Amino acid sequence: MSEPDREPEIETFKGFQLSPFQREAIASIRQGHNVLVSAPTGSGKTLVAEYAIELAMQAGRRCIYTAPIKALSNQKYRDFRDVPGLEVGISTGDVTINPRARLLIMTTEILRNAIFEDPAQLYDVDYVIFDEIHYMDDLERGSVWEESIIFAPPEIRFIGLSATIQNIEQFGRWIQSVRRHPLDVIEHTHRPVPLQHLLFHPAVGVFRPEHLKRTRAKAGSRRSDRGESSQASRALIDQLVATNDLPILYFCFSRRQCERKAHANLWRSLLSREERQRIEVLFNEVCDLFQLEPNDDLEEMRQQILRGIGYHHAGMLPIHKEIIERLFTSGLLKLLFTTETFALGINMPARTAIFDSLRKFDGISFDYLKTRDYMQMAGRAGRQGIDSEGTVISILDSEDLDRAPVDRLVAGRAEPIRSRFNLAYNTLIALRSRLGERIYEAWEKSFDAYQHRGRNEKERDRNQHIQHEMIRKRLMLLEELGYLEGTQVRDRGRIALHIQGYELQVTEILFQGLLEGITPRDLGIVFVAIVFEERRGDVFTSFRGSVLGKRQIDIERTVRRIIQREAEYGLPASIKAPVFFLSPAVRAWADGMPMDELERFTSVTPGDFVRAMRLAVQLMRQVRQVLGREYELSDLLSDAIYFLNRDEVDARRQLELG
Repeated sequence: MSEPDREPEIETFKGFQLSPFQREAIASIRQGHNVLVSAPTGSGKTLVAEYAIELAMQAGRRCIYTAPIKALSNQKYRDFRDVPGLEVGISTGDVTINPRARLLIMTTEILRNAIFEDPAQLYDVDYVIFDEIHYMDDLERGSVWEESIIFAPPEIRFIGLSATIQNIEQFGRWIQSVRRHPLDVIEHTHRPVPLQHLLFHPAVGVFRPEHLKRTRAKAGSRRSDRGESSQASRALIDQLVATNDLPILYFCFSRRQCERKAHANLWRSLLSREERQRIEVLFNEVCDLFQLEPNDDLEEMRQQILRGIGYHHAGMLPIHKEIIERLFTSGLLKLLFTTETFALGINMPARTAIFDSLRKFDGISFDYLKTRDYMQMAGRAGRQGIDSEGTVISILDSEDLDRAPVDRLVAGRAEPIRSRFNLAYNTLIALRSRLGERIYEAWEKSFDAYQHRGRNEKERDRNQHIQHEMIRKRLMLLEELGYLEGTQVRDRGRIALHIQGYELQVTEILFQGLLEGITPRDLGIVFVAIVFEERRGDVFTSFRGSVLGKRQIDIERTVRRIIQREAEYGLPASIKAPVFFLSPAVRAWADGMPMDELERFTSVTPGDFVRAMRLAVQLMRQVRQVLGREYELSDLLSDAIYFLNRDEVDARRQLELG
């Protein structure tokens, strides 16, 4: 476009004066480009997405807004649902409401599935918005983002929103290499509310990072262990309360610690009489909105929030987490103990953020936080329009004084995004039928292949050989098991194509006849066993034998067989064995037992129990859909879904009520 014909720059949108990076992004959208925006938390990236949505609506087109977690999808649905004149729907697996809406909120997995299963349904989509696109670096789920970017219909354009990405230019060049439209990378580093990073050690109190060396010497023999640091954190909170540096988001990396610290601080009263009245009214209104009956858990929450204190973690019932989130946005919760999930995408800032530790358990060992994770959580400090700066305080023990990577974390230079491209079995089936012998081109388009192009020839060839060999072995396994015959998809493959995450387990169990002659309640038990993952420390009711008898043994043997064959091919383990420990609790739930009575069967938290039920319901819906109504099993699946998907498990009801 020649300079004289350039459209005038938009200065304001939805009543907001646009910042330079927002104006630049909007100009790119108006030119029909893909856009990749990297900017600090709270700087207004979402406004860019909202402009693209409005532009698409004016043209009679559609937009898809994807998020990495269902809680963020639900929040975005509520936010957009309140926009006058905007038709919005949601599809997360848990919930499907108005799936042909002009704006459809979905998880990235649902988008990827639509791309492979029925791309025609995306014919009128203008833009797909990837919120938190740096989540592509997630080891377990990141491949879904890559697959969506590579294989989406070519006419679709993308808007990627992210916190700081170190290799954003490289990431942008890769997207440009696999998409038809031009891409503009827009990087913004200025935080609207600057952060002050501080450290705390029990021997010396609060100090600045640049004084770490001096503090090591000063602490001297007064070294502390983690237990002493934990106790001293009360003194830190005292100090912040005295200086009115509230609200505080106190990050713990243990659910149990969140609850313990909340209980240990209940001697505090952080609210005035007027604030106590207001938060109690708000609490009652939210409970009424969601039609919640009084119980011990709600009463415990009430007593805490009347003191301005609460906790939030994934082990809580989803509805209880939502109550806490709504109370926090009111500004009346002054001290919230929470795990890191509270910081992912949900816009709930505080004046101060505290890290109980800079180390967390990664499933194998304790290690220091990634810079990206630290900045994501630290970014919740500082409320725009309220605070002149946000305060971030990290509690150190004596080992941390010597070993913590303070300079790296405080500098805020996030790690580069790495490719996690790892094609699932059902994706390989879809690509084999679409690309035939050209299936290896799928990897050639991956970010992994792109990142290796900058390396020497030996490294490139070695990586290519490894990736091609992994694809080849997986195809061989699929042929051996009867899913593929050359480039032809067989009956097993046609079923597996539509099962997400557990395609081989479910298909094998189905074709072995192990779901025949089964009651709906026992059917629910099987699907919960397929999806359930126990956590360390979970306790279950001991029971002799198995709830399902020989059927359970046959199911376990069937899945073990494909796990063994995968290992014998030298492939990384990707197939989860069924876990039936939760069966007595599942049967009790299916029989109508209330949630608060299930503790007699298991110590699994209500939040984890609900998650397992919802995943099982989602999986049963997939099987029901692929089978069609003519099979008796479809009716049994409908009954099983009915028994499991009630009360606290019913995600749609929660979303529609609130």
